Amino acid sequence: MLEELFGSKNRERVLQFILANNEGYAKEIADFYDSSVDPIQKQLERLELGSILVSQKVGRTRLFMFNPRYAFRKELEALLLKAREYYAPDEIERLTKQRKRPRRIGKPL
Repeated sequence: MLEELFGSKNRERVLQFILANNEGYAKEIADFYDSSVDPIQKQLERLELGSILVSQKVGRTRLFMFNPRYAFRKELEALLLKAREYYAPDEIERLTKQRKRPRRIGKPL
């Protein structure tokens, strides 16, 4: 929806994923959108160069998150949330209902 504004649908995807999950790494985002890792990595690097995102190393993985010092962070998050309202309901649910931890053995669904 915002690819004309951001210049790339992958940039919008990266920002939406990080907004929904607070952080993410390239392989995780690429797997979520069934995309290849290379374009996602390029977008993450560009957003980090623009100071929109910051990263930190956790082991061998670079975790990206929104830069708390970015001047337009609140406005960007509001824009992304507004755009999300126009996504398909299944896409909204997929973005917001993601489990990070494994399920306990024997726990009923």
